[in-house]
Amino acid sequence: MLPELIYLFILSYFIGSISSAIIVCRLLKIDDPRSQGSKNPGATNVLRIGGKKAAAIVLIGDSLKGFITIIIARYLELGLLDLSLIALSSFLGHVYPIFYKFKGGKGVATFIGSLFAIHYLVGLFFSIVWLFVAKILKVSSLSALIATFFTPMCFYIVTNNLSATLVISAICLWIFYTHRSNIKRIISGSEKAI
Repeated sequence: MLPELIYLFILSYFIGSISSAIIVCRLLKIDDPRSQGSKNPGATNVLRIGGKKAAAIVLIGDSLKGFITIIIARYLELGLLDLSLIALSSFLGHVYPIFYKFKGGKGVATFIGSLFAIHYLVGLFFSIVWLFVAKILKVSSLSALIATFFTPMCFYIVTNNLSATLVISAICLWIFYTHRSNIKRIISGSEKAI
């Protein structure tokens, strides 16, 4: 199954590199998200500059980037470790897109799509935690970080696969890295509400 994994790893990176936010904003004639708001090409920034409809489309598009290739991999009966590596590739494509000078988003929506494709219970767990925290604190980045923090534990409980959990943990650590500016604003109390 090594050739299939390599092909899907490459494919998932290129699919991950497609920016839903940039494409949707162009189609809907909204300002480039890289030049407005937080300047991040993600659903939260699009929500601020373009409204709920545009943000919902971006969220779905970014989630599908993580979902599609893993569904293909599952059809090919690749193992759980392989699925987690494909999730990593999609995530890296979103964060470091080859089509946009390797400057992309923060990877949360693409990660959620991957989680749902690998095991729906883990994806559901992440989504419920995000929604619960967002409802109370109304800060998107903090909601994502809290959900991200608990995801490796949930993933291991559900799958009982240490190797795949380590890859998922690496993605989660990377999400904290992509949110480093948000973390600084959260600490200082200047992070914007949803």
